[in-house]
Amino acid sequence: MTPPRRVAFQGELGAYSHLACRAACPDHAVMPCPSFDAVFDAVEGGQAELGMLPVENSQAGRVADIHRLLPQRSLHIIGEHYQPVHHQLLGVPGATRAQVREARSHPQALAQCRTYLHRHAIKPVASRDTSGAALDVAALGDPGVAALASTLAGELAGLTVLDADIEDAADNTTRFLVMAESARDPGATAGPLVTSCLFRVRNIPAALYKALGGFATNGVNLHKLESYQLGGFRWAQFAIDFEGHPAVPAVARAMEELRFFSHELRVLGTYPAHPYRFRRPA
Repeated sequence: MTPPRRVAFQGELGAYSHLACRAACPDHAVMPCPSFDAVFDAVEGGQAELGMLPVENSQAGRVADIHRLLPQRSLHIIGEHYQPVHHQLLGVPGATRAQVREARSHPQALAQCRTYLHRHAIKPVASRDTSGAALDVAALGDPGVAALASTLAGELAGLTVLDADIEDAADNTTRFLVMAESARDPGATAGPLVTSCLFRVRNIPAALYKALGGFATNGVNLHKLESYQLGGFRWAQFAIDFEGHPAVPAVARAMEELRFFSHELRVLGTYPAHPYRFRRPA
């Protein structure tokens, strides 16, 4: 059966993942899910065609839960999306910023507004997600408790913007992965492409150097390298993003060396590079 044209995301309506879905998959209906595991389940089980998953933020770093789940689940990356993230301080109608003593939100959002919260002596309180925090604040009705969330989340919860765009960095951006049950090959000549892989090496000297040496000698640009410890520190697992398609000769040679010096190499997907990668610094 063909899955319904829905894109699943973690959180309530109004979450930043919801905004990413609207921007990257405007022809898909959205499917809110209570957890990242539930997003994987929805796509693997055929309830949704796509999953929208945040993988890293320009200020707060990687989303650890996603990096933990990627090796365990079977989905493939078919695209990426970079979503600008602007946090609003949201309070109940009639509240003022001066009254706010605590702000609730997802830990990533709190980390992205750390300087602002410290400057105004507002206590950060972790919540399950940004839009859920907005709903909780609306239900509580306390002018001393605010939420950090999107404008859309505030509108849906009936909250007022007490202070706008309070993120510590103006270029605050979250990278999302678009996931599907089956891989989609864009073709080697489709334009700028990114390939994502997982692999393991033994925790011994020069293991990673040998595994990745082929990318340098073949002129293949590595965009990202993430590491995780496995098996009582006997093994290290790595996730990499690199430029190009595995069928391109230089990339194929680099991957041949990677396969020779590593274990359990798994290609998560080859997909079009988002234009944000090629932006010019302000």
